Amino acid sequence: MDDSDVHPLLACYLERRDELVRYFRVRLRSEEAAQDLVQDIYLKITPPPVAPIDNPAAYLYRLGSNLMLDRIKTQRRAGQRDAQWRGASGPSATDWETADEPRADDALAARQRLAQIVAVVNDLPPAVQEAFRLHKLEGLNHAETAAAMGVSRSSVEKYIMTSLKRILAKVGR
Repeated sequence: MDDSDVHPLLACYLERRDELVRYFRVRLRSEEAAQDLVQDIYLKITPPPVAPIDNPAAYLYRLGSNLMLDRIKTQRRAGQRDAQWRGASGPSATDWETADEPRADDALAARQRLAQIVAVVNDLPPAVQEAFRLHKLEGLNHAETAAAMGVSRSSVEKYIMTSLKRILAKVGR
């Protein structure tokens, strides 16, 4: 099968698969969940829709977002159903009262610590800041970060180590 036989939507999917995984990994906070979701996108677009798609990339992201929301709703309903079941069946030996939110002093300490980390990162050289942001906040691996910055992987590793050492020295564990 040559490229002319591939439906434009499928071609767009194949071209952007890694980008889709990265996008949904950040939103789902899980590599496995992102991989599963992107696989579900593939299953939804094969066979391709009959109607032409004006913007295949936007269609793929919208489809993925809708699938992600469906999963979240399903998980929420399952949690509610489980909670109702536990309530109807009475307390068990494994039931523990836990707070859904951290204590106020823990939340304040976490906010202060985050402010310290942000201040340290803002004082880093621009290249080190960019490497830290791409790797730690955007979820790119070292090779992807290097490609995005136009530097070697070794440079990215040095930038990340510099940022982490500086944060550890200024903020601590």
